[in-house]
Amino acid sequence: MALQCGIIGITNVGKTTIFNCISNTKGETTAFAYSATKSNMGVVQVPDPRLYELEKHQVTDRIVHVTVEIVDIPGLAKGSNQGEGVGNKFLGDIRNTDALIHVLRCFDDELLPHIEGSVDPVRDLETIDLELQVKDLESVEKKIQRLERAAKVGDKDAKQGLEVLTRFKDHFENFGNARTIDLREDEKKHIDDLFLLTMKPVIFVCNVDEKSAVTGNKYVEKVKEFLKDRNAEVIVIAGAIEAEIAELESREDRLAFLKDAGLAEPGVDKLVRSAYKMLNLQTFFTVGPMEIRAWTIKTGMTAPKASGVIHSDLERGFIRAEVMKYHDFISLGSEHACKEAGKFYIEGKNYIVEDGDILHIRFNV
Repeated sequence: MALQCGIIGITNVGKTTIFNCISNTKGETTAFAYSATKSNMGVVQVPDPRLYELEKHQVTDRIVHVTVEIVDIPGLAKGSNQGEGVGNKFLGDIRNTDALIHVLRCFDDELLPHIEGSVDPVRDLETIDLELQVKDLESVEKKIQRLERAAKVGDKDAKQGLEVLTRFKDHFENFGNARTIDLREDEKKHIDDLFLLTMKPVIFVCNVDEKSAVTGNKYVEKVKEFLKDRNAEVIVIAGAIEAEIAELESREDRLAFLKDAGLAEPGVDKLVRSAYKMLNLQTFFTVGPMEIRAWTIKTGMTAPKASGVIHSDLERGFIRAEVMKYHDFISLGSEHACKEAGKFYIEGKNYIVEDGDILHIRFNV
């Protein structure tokens, strides 16, 4: 299940620094605005300490984490939808993502001038929102023109589509984001094909200086106050510190660095987990001597659908799922002990897989 998060923000806010902290590839960072000519692509592991707990009870050759694709999209600016700055070609990269990580500059640095001349994360947030809203408005207006012709000849579905799209048009013209419109299930089909930029779920990252890593600062408080009614998640990350931590090779060195900085874990770990949760995802495990692996599924998936994530043959020939709960396996210590304690379950095609389930799929093709 290929999942993709896009990192967006005004130019020179530290997006690429944060991308470099979490990705398996590195992007170039500079103090010059609009220096990037393409989006950086990388893959990040979703931190899950449960994998290492499972290894304590099952010796294995390797551990395989869930991964998420990360796209570092070059900095946008006021007027990007009209070609300002790096132009609007990167808005297409945003359209291909499943969720957005919006990085906001919450630090002062005379050596890294802000493109607007002053640091104001709320202003920057509104600038990006507006650029995406304008692009979404264009998409909606184009589809309205298409549906108007069909509605004139009595197409009932086109008429409903026009009603839905007109609501979105009015919403965008009043500086609203698509994700804040309530839609019935039967109305979603009219906008699903547009892949609206402001429909995507968003995590806001306040990129702060080192001394603000633990407690935040006035800029962070300003962002939180502005977003308090949006039910939005705000994460504070000191990008410069995180970059130094990411360069350390040993886990012990990283933990020591974190302790000195007053942090319990890297902020980027929290960010990746939050992005995973925001996408309504969960994890199940397969456990054996060759590998212990985490698998990504959408919340609410049945056992056959979940088995199809491993291989299509398992879904096609699904017979049953043998299920152990993570906490049962850890507390009892083995599959045999789970069976003895009545904690080894045989589930059929209607079983809804839960987060942390350990599955063994029986199938026949």
